Amino acid sequence: MITAHDLSGLDWKLSPFVPHFWQFQPFTELEKCPEAQIFPARVPGSVQRALLDAGQLPDWNVGQAARACEWVENRHWVYEVVLPDGWFAAAGAQAGAGRRSWRLSCDGLDYKGWVFLNGKPAGEFCGTHLAWRFDLTPHLAESRNVLRIVFDIPPRWLGQFGYTSRMREWKVRYNYTWDWTPRLVQVGITGPISLSETDGIEIDCFRCAADADPSSRKGMMRASSRVPAAGDGAGALTVRVSLRGGNRLLRAEDIPAARFTSTGLEWHDLPVELWNPNGAGSQPLYDFTCALVDSAGRVHDMVSRRLGFRRVAWERCEGAPEGSDPWLCVVNGAPTFLQGVNYPPVLPNWADVTRADHQKRLQTYRDLGVNALRINACQFLETEDFYGLCDEYGIMVWQEMPLTSSGVENTPPDDAASIDAVCRIARSFIARRQHHPSLILWSGGNELLDKDMKPYDVSHPMLGALQRIVQEEDPARRYIPTSPSGPRWGIEEQFIGKGLHWDVHGPWKPQTDLAAWRVFWDKADALFYSEIGAPGASPAALTRKFAGGLPLLPVHPRNPLWCLTLSWWTENAQFEAEKGRPPGSLEEYVEWSQARQAETLAVAVRACKARFPRCGGALLWCGHDCFPCATNTSILDFQGNPKPAALALAKIWKEKTR
Repeated sequence: MITAHDLSGLDWKLSPFVPHFWQFQPFTELEKCPEAQIFPARVPGSVQRALLDAGQLPDWNVGQAARACEWVENRHWVYEVVLPDGWFAAAGAQAGAGRRSWRLSCDGLDYKGWVFLNGKPAGEFCGTHLAWRFDLTPHLAESRNVLRIVFDIPPRWLGQFGYTSRMREWKVRYNYTWDWTPRLVQVGITGPISLSETDGIEIDCFRCAADADPSSRKGMMRASSRVPAAGDGAGALTVRVSLRGGNRLLRAEDIPAARFTSTGLEWHDLPVELWNPNGAGSQPLYDFTCALVDSAGRVHDMVSRRLGFRRVAWERCEGAPEGSDPWLCVVNGAPTFLQGVNYPPVLPNWADVTRADHQKRLQTYRDLGVNALRINACQFLETEDFYGLCDEYGIMVWQEMPLTSSGVENTPPDDAASIDAVCRIARSFIARRQHHPSLILWSGGNELLDKDMKPYDVSHPMLGALQRIVQEEDPARRYIPTSPSGPRWGIEEQFIGKGLHWDVHGPWKPQTDLAAWRVFWDKADALFYSEIGAPGASPAALTRKFAGGLPLLPVHPRNPLWCLTLSWWTENAQFEAEKGRPPGSLEEYVEWSQARQAETLAVAVRACKARFPRCGGALLWCGHDCFPCATNTSILDFQGNPKPAALALAKIWKEKTR
């Protein structure tokens, strides 16, 4: 029988150490160490947030204060908590007693380190993108069990610029600086963490996925797991499964555990309502429960998932060139224009993002008319809260694996160890998020391009291996090797009309004036745009709030305020060409920049949507800021409020396609 305890509500402490000094001193004497200050810590949560709350770090959002936070990377960090004696007393636990064991489950640890119970090693971890389990049973004491998670120094550089083929460390890359955030290399516990007591009679590796037949409007689902055929004193084991919609039981069945393990479960012709994208109908969700029951009727373990029934298919766009990829998304038999944004992290220290943070932004996107989001490869597997909210709001999700461009060179690694590591991550991603109806596509990565800037295809060993994983583990969902994909990575005017623009990135701003921009979009012929954009300044009040004493003017890439991140979104030259002078105030530039962004994006998105079904969709880079950039391509500001561009786009997004 499984008894699970959530560790997030316990009294966690956090301490810094000169690297490895905690190994030099016995754990019982760590309080004597020179740097052993003790801070309260939230779990899940980042070291950076704990130090900010304790007054040990400045607010990295203000001015150039992020630079003063970089010392955090150069320490080892020890999270410590005393596990309640009552948990073990209630179970009559003794070290090594009977068949019972105690397992620590961590949905995310960023990035590398060790786990100890009562000073004794329980295991090591390495890899931000994986979930981890540790057996604590051998080291349990009768009372006062002290759990410590020790974080090693993170990799030195994984940022936006470098060599993709040399990447061997699987940690979130945008934390090392990207063009929309400064360096803040997170350390910490990034997801749910729990302690489970088990007798080994449990549901393991549980998987389920739902589908629908658009013609009959009936649902179908599959589920599987590894479960024991019997256990000591448990008698015959049965898997009891049920599906409910609200208070209505749709179907229930008892299955012998051995059969559930060997063949799984398939249900067809379920009388369900179909899940629809935002703007196309409602999003009914159903609770699927799987319980492991013995012959005496005792429940040993139970898992549940919330499902939505829909069919997503991909067809070639109208008039698409022969042999091109399918970029028309068909949901429940209806061709659907994918309109939305690339969804950056809400915060650079993403371990501290709450459900309410996601809810604020996702509700805003829903209300604007967005029906699709892309999670870029420089990020991470978005949280269960994020996916659950997307399920509720009808927002479809494109999730990428953690392989991204590096500017200098963009070729994925092809050695066996790297392929094995990324395939392990892919399996973990699929296992944790496969059940969500909002998830519609897996991508091998972002801007994986050869030296001629041609997107790689599945002939690359890494990207071909990922395709095989998706085909094996999640065959109902589409996989693409990289975004963009096809013969060319972006649009060039000399190739318009030649059938070479499939899924493309860019452009991100007009090269000259808006008149030329309109001409360009009248001619543009891509089948899909997974990134387009235009810069727009943040509200003047927000920039003033976070300037940290930096000069507001001049608006220029050499002004530190305007290059806290990469300065290529600053359009001072365009302003001066139009006005014949530099801006006289921050407010003047902001008003001009935001109006220009609104018009620029409206032209592009309206042109894409007018071409539907010859064009399958357009996603903006990007949706919102995770750092208060003075200017960026976001349409929501750092506080999650819409810029004028978002309001202009809402009118277009809410228009019906022809």
